[in-house]
Amino acid sequence: MTSNQLSQPVYNYKVVHQFALATVFWGIIGMAVGVLIAAQLAWPVLNFDTAWLSYGRLRPLHTNGVIFAFGGSALMACSLFIVQRTCGARLISDRLASFVFWGWQTIIVLAVITLPMGMTTSKEYAELEWPISILIAVVWVAYAILFFGTIMKRQQKHIYVANWFFAAFIIAVAILHIVNNLAVPVTLTKSYSIYAGTVDAMVQWWWGHNAVGFFLTAGFLGIMYYFVPKQAGRPIYSYRLSVVHFWALIAIYVWAGPHHLHYSALPDWTQNLGMAMSLILLAPSWGGMINGIMTLSGAWDKLRTDPILKFLVVSLSFYGMSTFEGPMLSIKSVNALSHMTDWTVGHVHAGALGWVAMISIGATYHLIPLLYGRKPGEMFSIKLIDLHFWLATIGTVLYIVSMWVNGLMQGLMWRAVNNDGTLTYSFVETVIASYPGYVVRFIGGGIFLSGMLIMAWNIWKTWQITREELASGKITQQEALA
Repeated sequence: MTSNQLSQPVYNYKVVHQFALATVFWGIIGMAVGVLIAAQLAWPVLNFDTAWLSYGRLRPLHTNGVIFAFGGSALMACSLFIVQRTCGARLISDRLASFVFWGWQTIIVLAVITLPMGMTTSKEYAELEWPISILIAVVWVAYAILFFGTIMKRQQKHIYVANWFFAAFIIAVAILHIVNNLAVPVTLTKSYSIYAGTVDAMVQWWWGHNAVGFFLTAGFLGIMYYFVPKQAGRPIYSYRLSVVHFWALIAIYVWAGPHHLHYSALPDWTQNLGMAMSLILLAPSWGGMINGIMTLSGAWDKLRTDPILKFLVVSLSFYGMSTFEGPMLSIKSVNALSHMTDWTVGHVHAGALGWVAMISIGATYHLIPLLYGRKPGEMFSIKLIDLHFWLATIGTVLYIVSMWVNGLMQGLMWRAVNNDGTLTYSFVETVIASYPGYVVRFIGGGIFLSGMLIMAWNIWKTWQITREELASGKITQQEALA
């Protein structure tokens, strides 16, 4: 290998490193906001009578922060790493990669500024106003060019299945975002959707549920199909099943959105179609979950000593649980009990904390040592990773169980009637009964957040060790970037 080859690494790990660190940073910020609003639901005085600290302002900041800032950074870090490694090719443009990173961070900062100020479209998971929405489209197209351009220059003829999931996620999110955000601007900070009434609701939940389906499912399945086999040191259990999983998932998921609009003005046939497709969706979802877990066949003993693998495997368990619960909640008779209750909140966080966050954390722990020129898993403290795993697991379980209990209780109390047909309980009584669950949720969220802080400390110390080794000459710059 020539000196020029040593000074010019084969892959662009700089942008991967930037997005990996952004994942941890925005994870802490987004989850801290979540813990604050969880505390506000238990102790409303914590909004301090300040508009920009009110639940209505902070809730969209929390959802955008954890989905697009934390989750988006994790997806970009992992996809840009995986596409290079599986294609045997460097990203097509370092400048374009830098634009994607800084463009995405600019969008996040604009969200942090505008959402607490009340500048919002009021469309869930699509609250950012039109100038920021246009910037999102521009950065996303640049990301697509970066990703697909690298695939086109690949050295391997085969396109690994993880890249198929990333491709679907990138294309679908672009279409969904652009169509749902079509609006008529009134001022620089205010616009109105081109859709109205029931049509607006349908387009919104076509976007909203498929943001879950493609951003929070397909994208993170791409992460799973690379990092689970890699961390386990085993080939994927069934590559054929992974391909069937891909095509079944993307063909069915796009139809499931109407289940958010049961008992609304949406035509009944559309509601029933959404319910039916949601139930069918259980098959490919569990096919992917089983494929990931069965990859550990012959390597189950590694779970005793490898906390990173624990994160990845337990995330699959939560994925299986939440993708069973979702179709069940789409059934109209079940939805009649669960809708507008905390059961839905528990379901969302089973997926968000248990699946998305835990697989992102596991993948980041896998990446960081490699990005610092260290051996896989060679962090400052493996014990801290293990501690983080247990904090994340306990925090997630406390959160979702408290919301399940609250949700069932609320649904049953709201529909309870006396013999004369009057309501048995007032709404205030249901709020009072929900209070213990809100306190437990706050505790669970706080425990999960503490794990993220430990992760940040562990990464910081790992970086310090690498810097000291570079300074002492124990490792060279080339080795650190190899």
